[in-house]
Amino acid sequence: MFRLNYKLKSLTLSAIALGMSLSLIAQESPKEEDFFKILKVPAPEGALLEVGGLAMLPNGSLGVSTRRGDVFIVDNPTSQRPYFRKFASGLHEILGLAYHEGSLYMVQRGELTRLTDLNSDGKADWYETVASWPLSAHYHEYSFGPKITPDGAFIVTTNVAFGDQEWWRGESRVPYRGWTLKIYPDGKIEPYATGMRSPAGPGVLNGEVFYTENQGDYMGSGGLWHLEKGDFSGHPAGLSWSELPNSPVKMTTAQFNAVVDPMKNKDANDRFIKPENEVNASFITLAEAKKLLPSIKLPAVWLPHGIHGISNSEPIVIPEGYWGPFGGQILVGDQGQSKIMRIMLEKVNGVYQGASIDFRSGFQSGVLRMVFAEDQSLFVGETNRGWGSAGDANEGLQRLVWNREAPFEMRTVKAKPDGFEIEFTKPVDKKSAEDLTSYMISSFTYKYFPVYGSPPVKAGEHEILGVEVSEDGRKVRVAISDPQQYHVHRISLLGIREAVNSHELVHTDAYYTLNEIPSGDKMLIKPKPVVAAASAAKSPPAPPKAAATPAKPAAPAIPTETEIKALLTKNTCTACHQKDKKQVGPAYVDVAKRNYTPEKIVELIYNPKPENWPDYATPMAPMPQVPREEALKIARWINSLK
Repeated sequence: MFRLNYKLKSLTLSAIALGMSLSLIAQESPKEEDFFKILKVPAPEGALLEVGGLAMLPNGSLGVSTRRGDVFIVDNPTSQRPYFRKFASGLHEILGLAYHEGSLYMVQRGELTRLTDLNSDGKADWYETVASWPLSAHYHEYSFGPKITPDGAFIVTTNVAFGDQEWWRGESRVPYRGWTLKIYPDGKIEPYATGMRSPAGPGVLNGEVFYTENQGDYMGSGGLWHLEKGDFSGHPAGLSWSELPNSPVKMTTAQFNAVVDPMKNKDANDRFIKPENEVNASFITLAEAKKLLPSIKLPAVWLPHGIHGISNSEPIVIPEGYWGPFGGQILVGDQGQSKIMRIMLEKVNGVYQGASIDFRSGFQSGVLRMVFAEDQSLFVGETNRGWGSAGDANEGLQRLVWNREAPFEMRTVKAKPDGFEIEFTKPVDKKSAEDLTSYMISSFTYKYFPVYGSPPVKAGEHEILGVEVSEDGRKVRVAISDPQQYHVHRISLLGIREAVNSHELVHTDAYYTLNEIPSGDKMLIKPKPVVAAASAAKSPPAPPKAAATPAKPAAPAIPTETEIKALLTKNTCTACHQKDKKQVGPAYVDVAKRNYTPEKIVELIYNPKPENWPDYATPMAPMPQVPREEALKIARWINSLK
């Protein structure tokens, strides 16, 4: 009897414990990987798929081009055993692929090439140069594309070179480097727009030309630009050719330099000095420069550096009807952080703007190219040569598959005259949505100057004045104090919960680029109750406290995982570093092994010493914008990893 009761009691306790465990599991909010699974596409043994281009063929096969100059056709690409056959080889740095009217079109370094299989043997036997453009042979003169426009032309973007003595400064050494080109089927090249620095992501989205840019000189951060003929998107190198007869851009280099200081200074030895960010120096923003140089085109969406990538790549549209609530929206890849962001665009006063939000991270290498298959899965082509990236591989081909269940996310973010309207993929818990403390909104912008990238500047916090929740719980309108035109607004919804399961949002932060503030009615804000001070005045004063013995000062606390994650994200440290894995820069555990004091780590954050890490190709940029107290917290956390 004792044994039976003991066993029953044990089983009861076990059941209670199991129930508690299941309850805890049930309460845990799902993550992005619970909805979108990354699958590897098996490749032939020995094949290096440094993917530069992807294209779906009408029969469901997949075209894959590589940076090493090969083109493969993959039959049954979504099966467990796809079949690769080499279609072409011997080409040069193929960084784009498109199928059009029975042929594959690709961009090599200096030409648009058409590949055709004339005898239907599964291999290209006709390599035709459609159009070509000059090269100076500089390593950085990549070319990207093509993307096909509604009138049957091809969009190509071209990288700039870099200086000899001024190795940091982008240069256009030959015509139409740093340009977007429109190329017609007969080979005619039409200069379309300039201002490009490293435009790795040309795109024709819903019939219009867009491209993504990378952070660098004159580029405070990455972003997505909408391009119209004659636009200038910000980098001045391509202006070297604006006075050619067929240039649609009329701004000259001299006109540009009169507004934006080129910072071409020399030292006592007559050597150019690399421009660096001076925290207290006066500066101009891209929007301010546009007032004096109207042909400047502002980005539709800034992609905050280190948060939404560090080397943005291809933008594509999610087809209508694909991926549930996200159909019609835009995906943008990132090579450095090996992830994909989602962009929600709208037009306000005829100008594109919108929000970016994280979507799926965790790819094995840098995300460069993407294309949808007919089964709604997304092929992702990867490479990281010449630039470090998150992940364990240097190249690869993977597939992103949706499980057909909608995650709890911000579906859209739209600007209002006094704030933003957020639509969710599922109804929100109204109690959490009506609580003003569930929202935090701040804003910032970037400097416009020849320094490599920019810290966030003109930062500010916006008071939450009021919220309105729709009857169905799908939309929330948020009124804030003083929305800032031309600023990026970080919209953080840490307190919002889903109505049924009380889950958190999969991604709590969206970054909205507010180029235009719409007109219309503002939210009617109810006045806050005034607390009377009279009753407080009548209260007797508190008795004086006895003097306490001075306590020994406590050792500075090491930040919690939650706090350190927020600090590292805010200050863009995650762009180049991970806790225990080498990325663009060393892992934090490796930094901890150097036994620096916290003060020394702060000094190295502000003034890095690349010579201390000779095995890393990309030197760390100075980070003087990180507040000292936050830098010290990061330093103490790093040292706790020893």
